[in-house]
Amino acid sequence: MTPNPRQLQLIEAVQSKSSVTVEELAERFEVTLQTVRRDIKLLASAGLVVRFHGGVRAPSSTTENITYRKRQTLHAAEKQRIARAVALAIPDGCSLILNIGTTTEAVARELLHRKGLRIITNNLNVATILSDNPDCEVIVAGGVVRARDRGIVGEATVEFIRQFKVDIGLIGISAIEADGTLRDFDYREVKVSRAIIEHSRQVWLAADSSKFNRPAMVELAKISEVDRLFTDRQPPELFMKMFEEAGMHCDIAAS
Repeated sequence: MTPNPRQLQLIEAVQSKSSVTVEELAERFEVTLQTVRRDIKLLASAGLVVRFHGGVRAPSSTTENITYRKRQTLHAAEKQRIARAVALAIPDGCSLILNIGTTTEAVARELLHRKGLRIITNNLNVATILSDNPDCEVIVAGGVVRARDRGIVGEATVEFIRQFKVDIGLIGISAIEADGTLRDFDYREVKVSRAIIEHSRQVWLAADSSKFNRPAMVELAKISEVDRLFTDRQPPELFMKMFEEAGMHCDIAAS
């Protein structure tokens, strides 16, 4: 198909945010919900967008993540807001694990002036950031270092994590599906994150709004295993109902 000017703008809006609700698009383009749904149906048939219940997202691979360098800049302002909210919720003098991801790296920067934290990580970027804080102890997991993002993965990393029981396990994620499944792209990274979940008294998830309804190949956990979610804007209503049923608290980071 050859998209008309409004449909081209719709595609750009979806690509800029990764996912958008039908209501947001109708308000943005000052058209009816029916018009938006008709546009989405046509664009989805052409493979230019992907529909989900209540909205639309950009097409993406279930097997390969966005490159680390691109993820560093993508949704950077939203990640910083989330990081501030997470850091404010972490009490001084507690133990925590931070896993791989650009959002957890943003959290590490917000913890630079905190005191008495004992932080375990399989992310060399997090370790480098927090090593500048003399009032925190940083413990780095052993394992295989991935050159692309300095994440540490593998069986040795899983066994290392299993030695501990921390107050807070803070994880990032690549995708949250509409059925409450948390997903990622690398099964080795997922195995480490599973160990973090199992060895944390509370599990916190930091995920910007682009992660909702995004596909990824490997199942990590169910949302019911998470105690607290930090994100940058109100998730779609379907997710909010699911969070309530799971007894999970959702924190929306202030602008």
